[in-house]
Amino acid sequence: MPSTSMKPAKASDVDWLVSAGPETQKEFLDSLSDGEILSLPYLFDFWAMDHQRPPEGDWRAWVILGGRGAGKTRAGAEWVRSQVEGARPLDAGHCHRLALVGETIDQVRDVMIFGESGILACSPPDRRPVWQATRKRLIWPNGATAQVFSAHDPESLRGPQFDGAWVDEYGCAAVDKGTNQPNKFLDPKSSESTLPHFSDGRRDELIQQQYLRAFLGYWTDPANNPQSDVYEGTMLDMDHAYAWAWDMRPYPYFPNNRDLWSDGENYTRGHWLNGRVSARTLASVIDEICLRTGLEHCDTSRTHGLVRGYTVDQVSEARSALQPLMLRYGFDAVDRDGRLHFVMRDGQSDRLIDLDTLVRDPERDGVLEETRGSTVELAGRVRLRFVEADGDFEVIAEEAILPDDDTHAVSTSEFPLAMTRAEGRQTVERWLSEARVATDTVQLTLPPSQLDTGAGDVIALPEGQGRGLFRIDRIDQMAAAQKLEAVRIEPESYRPADFAEEAVTLRPFVPPSPVAPFFLDLPLLTGEEVPHAPHLAVTARPWPGSVALYASDEDANYTLNSLVTARTPVGVLETPLFPADPGRIDRGPDLQVRMLAGTLQSISDLALLNGGNLCAIGDGTPDGWELIQFREAELVDTDTYLLRHRLRGQVGTERAAPWPEGSYLVRLDGTAEQIDLAEAKRGLARYYRIGPAGRPVDDPSFSAVRLAFDGLGLRPLSPVHLRLAPGQGGDLSLGWIRRTRIDGDRWDIPEAPLGEEKEEYVVRVVQADAVIREVTASAPTWTYSAAAQAADALSGPYELQVAQVSARFGPGRFARLTVPA
Repeated sequence: MPSTSMKPAKASDVDWLVSAGPETQKEFLDSLSDGEILSLPYLFDFWAMDHQRPPEGDWRAWVILGGRGAGKTRAGAEWVRSQVEGARPLDAGHCHRLALVGETIDQVRDVMIFGESGILACSPPDRRPVWQATRKRLIWPNGATAQVFSAHDPESLRGPQFDGAWVDEYGCAAVDKGTNQPNKFLDPKSSESTLPHFSDGRRDELIQQQYLRAFLGYWTDPANNPQSDVYEGTMLDMDHAYAWAWDMRPYPYFPNNRDLWSDGENYTRGHWLNGRVSARTLASVIDEICLRTGLEHCDTSRTHGLVRGYTVDQVSEARSALQPLMLRYGFDAVDRDGRLHFVMRDGQSDRLIDLDTLVRDPERDGVLEETRGSTVELAGRVRLRFVEADGDFEVIAEEAILPDDDTHAVSTSEFPLAMTRAEGRQTVERWLSEARVATDTVQLTLPPSQLDTGAGDVIALPEGQGRGLFRIDRIDQMAAAQKLEAVRIEPESYRPADFAEEAVTLRPFVPPSPVAPFFLDLPLLTGEEVPHAPHLAVTARPWPGSVALYASDEDANYTLNSLVTARTPVGVLETPLFPADPGRIDRGPDLQVRMLAGTLQSISDLALLNGGNLCAIGDGTPDGWELIQFREAELVDTDTYLLRHRLRGQVGTERAAPWPEGSYLVRLDGTAEQIDLAEAKRGLARYYRIGPAGRPVDDPSFSAVRLAFDGLGLRPLSPVHLRLAPGQGGDLSLGWIRRTRIDGDRWDIPEAPLGEEKEEYVVRVVQADAVIREVTASAPTWTYSAAAQAADALSGPYELQVAQVSARFGPGRFARLTVPA
């Protein structure tokens, strides 16, 4: 056998050789003899993937879980070889008698033995076994044998003493009459694609579930699966029996993402268990509802159906909980002998009525009275709203329309049931068909000998009298007879209409990644904002579709505060932004910004002066922002721009220090909206959690902060144009011009309107950061008298500071004027 001593310890397969490079490959192949090269294709340990190798340790059963193409058949065939073959062709191996078990004999022969990855294809010529068709077994040159068995004949496994077995998995396709041939499947790319015997090809998860129930019920019965007297365990270890097939691809993106997985179309009538094992039988749901309401004596043996999902969101009586199920699946609840029976409407006759046995009713002219109703009052359009299964569980609607309907009347129902779109269509088609024929009724009276006929039964009337089948809806019991009222039915109404199964459109999957929130406590931008409420800008990559902000006064009991549906353009400064005078064009060095989300663009001078390209630059804290504008944005790299021709310190957000590299830029394009904040909560520290709206508030993707907002929309702007002039007797006269935060853009008024309750200012005399004097003024002037100057005893330069006062906010920003010594 070839030597692989040159390989690293962890690279024990052909992957090492492929990735080793041409020189190492040549060295390895040159080191092999002609016989070793000939045997290399049959050295499975050299070619096998990790999941194809038997597990280490002491085990009795080995199971490979994998989809098509995973190499399960090849791994099984090679394991059989490793058990029966010895060091040389005629040497004995670990096992002498093996069992090859599959769904059918043909399946074992065609796949496990003669298949492309079967035993014969994997065996070297000097060790290849011989197939004895008449005895259904393989015989190796060393005398080892492998007998073929079918799962349909489990009793044949009794008797032979095997020391090893290769066993196929069990399963059944979700297709009509799938249990007739559980191993059959539909796949247009497969030559074995076929329906089970007598199947009409409709999707049927119920038969798949019934198969699994019957299979497990049989083999978990000790009478059918006895304990072994050789080893501790049953004949079949059902704790390690696996059903075919659980796909590792995420449901429901498989099967609905047909562009990625072309076999998704096979899911509806295939063997897959994904999305199906959580479904319930209709009988089990009815039983649970009855038991929860204290109704123990009920019979659900005649109900069949699959419930994919059903919500009862209110505490109510059993009738209201059962009603949606009865309408959806078409069954009746009838009382017989003190026991409640649930019976499907299948259109089959329970009793043939002999007209000669009917009792004449004196209230009627004959023994049978037939009434043909009018269809004028019927709604010709039926609509059903339900939850769509196999997808995002969105509420959708399906409707059926009579072909000759000329009205616009619509009968609408809504069920908290999960159904496929095809099932919704079948339901409304049945409703419309039932309603159309149920306008015809009959009334008759049965003799005492037929008292066993009850409500819900279907009676057949001879041709010429009623002509067809009728379901009994009402019974009036009399002393010697019983009056019946029945409505016409048609068996065709209960045969499911054939609708094609359509792929469900899914919302794109967005991983639960954190979002980046920016709280901006800003001045009034347009005057229409809530003055005390901050703005919230959010960005994320990828964008989760919408972002939820939850708030609370404590770190618990969070409630939804705001919902952000649009991502805000956010960038990061890659060069510093130095201070500049507000109200003048900043022509300093270009500002380089790399956008994390969104784009930037140049605008005209008119758009700039009208407030365009308004951005906030800051450090991420609520009140640490300067508002700027720019006219030119040049794209110089991926998501990277140079900003020129800037307006700085807009709306009173002047700043004396530079913004360093790494500061944030938030484009205020309307996507950053204000959060809900009561005015009484202004200035109070509150707890906030923010994250993807599709996730719960305690999801790890949510970030948490504790913040307080001053409400800078209420803060007065700082005065401008401070002037100091000498007065009489050494007095100093200080004057200024106020600014307004409200309605200050008009040029046709003599002065800026007063935006506060009254005109009031705080004036300070400050030296070496110490407030020497503080006074209030009611007009934009103040006199620093000579006496006050002498009392303050100032020596050296000092500052005069002025701020406008708001009754709701207090002093705004201070304007400063330095007075030299």
